This record gives sequence, C-alpha cells and structure tokens, in this order.
Amino acid sequence: MSPRAGNTGPHTLAFVESPVQLLNVLEWAHGHAPGAELTLVVLSPTDPMTRGQLRRMAELAREEGHEVRWEEARGGPAAPFQTIGGLAGMLRKADRVVLGDPFSRYVQLLLTITRATDLVVVDDGTATMEFVSQLARGERLVRWHRKGGRPSPRDLAFAPISAAARKRLRPGAGRGVEIFTSMPMEEAPPGVTLSVNSFAWTRGRFGPPRITKGADMVGTSLVETGVVDADRYLEAVTRLAKTHGATRYFAHRRESTEKLHRLAVETGLEIVRPDLPLELIARRGPIGRTILSFPSTVVHTLPLALAGTEVRVAVCDIDPDWLTETASPRAQGFLSGVTGTARDVHRLSAVATVPVV
Repeated sequence: MSPRAGNTGPHTLAFVESPVQLLNVLEWAHGHAPGAELTLVVLSPTDPMTRGQLRRMAELAREEGHEVRWEEARGGPAAPFQTIGGLAGMLRKADRVVLGDPFSRYVQLLLTITRATDLVVVDDGTATMEFVSQLARGERLVRWHRKGGRPSPRDLAFAPISAAARKRLRPGAGRGVEIFTSMPMEEAPPGVTLSVNSFAWTRGRFGPPRITKGADMVGTSLVETGVVDADRYLEAVTRLAKTHGATRYFAHRRESTEKLHRLAVETGLEIVRPDLPLELIARRGPIGRTILSFPSTVVHTLPLALAGTEVRVAVCDIDPDWLTETASPRAQGFLSGVTGTARDVHRLSAVATVPVV
C-alpha cells in the first residue's frame, strides 16, 4: 500500500466497467477519501479497446496505491454467478461502495447485496445527468437513448432487482448517498450530497500539454447506439474537418471498425485509438489548439482537465434531421441539453448535410 493511498479510514469497495468510471474513482479518492483503503473491482467488458484502456487505467490506480481486482465478469454464461459469488463477502464487509454506472444490471444486482452505510456514484459521462433526474422524479432507471421504447421481457424480469437498487440509491436511516460529478445538475433527490469533480488529480498528474496549431476532432458512438444516421454523421465530420482544418480523429472506444475505416478513407483524417480516456490523452498532449466535438461527455470534462491552457473546446449541435427513425423521442432534447449546459465551450451550429434519399 503506497503512502498516497494510506491504510486508515473506512474500507471502500469501488466497481467500474469503463475507463472513464475508473478515472473518476481516482478523482474522487484523490479529493474526498485520501485516507481510504480502496479496493477497485473492474467488471471487465468484452470489447478489446475498452479492455485495453481499463488495463492502462488499472496500472495508474496501482501506482496511486490502490488494490485492483480484475473480474472477467462477462467471460461466459457462468461468469456473472462466479463473479457475484466471489464478491459477496467483500460487499457485505465494505463500509462504503463507489459505483460508476447505476444503470448497469450488474451494479444494480450488487447493490442488493451490500450493507454499506455510504454509497457514492461517480460520473459515467452524460448518463449521470439522466440518472440524477430519474432518481429525483422516482422513475425507473433507463438509459436516455433507450427511453421511449417498451420494456423487454428481460427488463420486466429484472424489474424487482432494479427497483430494490433504486431504493438503495436513496438516502435512508443510517445510509448516505453522494454523487461526484463534473456534470451540471439542476435537481437532486432530497438528502443526496452533490460533490464537484474538478479533475484536480488529472491536472496534477499530467501536463501541461504541448499545444499544436491545428484542430483535433473527438469521435462519438451516437451511430453505434442507433441515435444518428451513419451517412449524415460521416458527412458532418467531413465538413467540420475541412472548415476547421482538423487532422486527427480521436475514436470513441465503442465506434465500429467499419465506420472508422470509412471515416479514414472519405475524410483523410488520421484515426487515433486512445489507450487512455481522452481527458488524460489531452492533458498529456500534444493536442490541437481547438478540439471539435459533438454533444458528449467531453464538452463538460475537457475544459476542466485543460483548465489553464489555451485549448478551446468547440461543440457542434446535432441537427434533428440526422436522427434515425428509431432514435428515442428523448434524444434531441437530451443532446441539446448536453450542449446547452456545457461551460467554457464554443458552440457551433449544426453543419448542413445532404438529405438521405
């Protein structure tokens, strides 16, 4: 155990399923629990890019003195039962549980086991904004891009566990709930503590970056989640890159290989697959003087991570005509809210694209 992490204070058990969640656990531990004995459990996904970023983030967590436990949580039909069985004892003993994705069925199931008196939710990107709103209104927890669709048979079967987890995520007698976030919050459930994530650990650990004269573009998985039409997205990227002189495209970890290949061929952009969350990549540098993005988490986090530098973050609105026929009715309003509430960014109008016939 390193001196930075310490070995005093309550035992904390953290569960993460993405690199950004792990980063935000490190940010929370740095500012809010410097004396905590932290065990960080990685519920590993299956896609290679996410796994690679998680392994790099796990290395950083160990360097900070935290214990990291890697679970092949999706390694076959029996994996969930083995994972939960192996974690049950730790869950019952933990004084505090930190989690990154309250929408995750895995996490919701784990919440029904824990006896922790303190629960902390760290950012899982812009989804945290929707989580807080749904929790405040007492609604069932549904990811924003799925809202409006009918519950599947699997959703209905899992509903009792989801309801129990939602109850655990509300403060009660002898139980506190904290939300650690860099997202703007207009409402919070009564009794929930909101803490600000300013990316102090990231700024202290990396940089300042070398800034280049050009522009870089940040990718999004809106096509992969069925929200935005692929042809419209590629055309918008092409026009933005030409207008602003972008040369690099930082791929989102969920973007498909086929789409990225098409982007490289049609736009001439250099496709970069980051080995760490973009906040750390940008802070280490080199990074363009302008970072172009569509509505996403980074329009909130990059200005914080790059505070004190000359980098400008510019966000391009999503034109309603880009949305697919199957996109959630909630999509346009949510994406507009992501852009409209972002601080310290330059807002760009949606670029014109040719209608898809």
